[in-house]
Amino acid sequence: MELGSLVGAVRSKRVLFADGVRPAVVVIKDGKIHQILSDGALEEVWDVGDSVLMPGIVDCHVHVNEPGRTSWEGFWTATRAAAAGGVTTIVDMPLNSIPPTTTLKNLQEKLKEATGKCFVDTAFWGGVIPGNQLELRPMIQAGVVGFKCFLIHSGVDEFPHVADSDLHTAMKQLQGTGGVLLDVHEKPEETADSCRYSTFLQSRPDIMEVEAIRMVTHLCLQYRVRCHIVHLSSAEPLKLIEEARQAGAPLTVETTHHYLNLCAESIPAGATQFKCCPPIRSSANQEQLWSALKRGLIDMVVSDHSPCTPDLKKLDCGDFMQAWGGISSLQFGLPLFWGSASKRGFQLPDVVRFLSREPAQLSSLGNRKGRLACGFDADLVIWDPEREFEVSMKESILLTPYLGLTLRGLVRATVLGGRLVYKDGCFHPQPLGRLLLITEEDRKHKKTL
Repeated sequence: MELGSLVGAVRSKRVLFADGVRPAVVVIKDGKIHQILSDGALEEVWDVGDSVLMPGIVDCHVHVNEPGRTSWEGFWTATRAAAAGGVTTIVDMPLNSIPPTTTLKNLQEKLKEATGKCFVDTAFWGGVIPGNQLELRPMIQAGVVGFKCFLIHSGVDEFPHVADSDLHTAMKQLQGTGGVLLDVHEKPEETADSCRYSTFLQSRPDIMEVEAIRMVTHLCLQYRVRCHIVHLSSAEPLKLIEEARQAGAPLTVETTHHYLNLCAESIPAGATQFKCCPPIRSSANQEQLWSALKRGLIDMVVSDHSPCTPDLKKLDCGDFMQAWGGISSLQFGLPLFWGSASKRGFQLPDVVRFLSREPAQLSSLGNRKGRLACGFDADLVIWDPEREFEVSMKESILLTPYLGLTLRGLVRATVLGGRLVYKDGCFHPQPLGRLLLITEEDRKHKKTL
């Protein structure tokens, strides 16, 4: 099967469905899944043998940074990395691009920049900042998935954090729209030796996450607007989340691959490539996150891919307080999740649930992405769960804490809309991804699922 080829049918002995794993043939027509057969004597079938065939991953938390900070990461490189990792849809965050996606005009500028540069399908979050409340509904109507806000300094001046009054105003604007509001947490002051990871960790204790989530759960219950907790790092707010859901709050929660794979005890002094916000916490906390995932308290796992130029990581001085807080991992999500999840009793269908179906549902794309079903987009990833590989600069041109680690679960090929866009380390030369604008019908469909 050549890169760029239209794939008519794929056969695998291990096809992942919501209810289990079984042999099947997925038949594709006009970029959609046309039929799913238990077997079939078709003339042209791509037989991938024992490799796993599953729906493409939907990563709903990715910072692309274009326009304005394309040197950090642009659509061309980010979406190629996504394709290499079996990610067929990303949802771009409203920062750290310049301008941020906080007005309809800025959204239109971002769409213009992204056109013709995406190797996978790309949707967009908008942002809530002080004073932009009248931009929220126009951005919803223009197709953003929902909105992200910060309760602290975001790290970039052009995306200021909101006050309690701003949140109430935003909630009123979003009522009845089907839009979703993402919350980011608070932090206290910074002190002590800034080259020690423990200093950075102590500057962001669990209680700050607890109090921020307490505020969001109250607003969620008050306004009945869908809210989503982004990059949950602490297990301590889980009881609050559970109680809010039991009370009827339309609340979902994500955690990230780094919180499930990295632990504070193992981070050396000065190793600022491990810095992210909220911080990586203890191994005991990590196990509680895994337990919450198994219980369904955490709905999905995302990358929170947030690259920057190497100088911003301050590796020369190892200062955690001054270094940029973000981890690059977009193409490693599948092996990171599977390698750790399989050791804890998770099964292959769980990969689809946490990496594909639930993120698609959050993003109002659950009517076309995230599962193998007739009429859904023919976005597929073919991978070998048993194959191991070492992360080297060949796999990642960006600074990452995973460099040198051995991961389990090798992506062999990625199919986007029925066309082969990635295979065995090579890409189709032309970007074939679409820009996805969410419609009112998409949002209505989400409410019925």
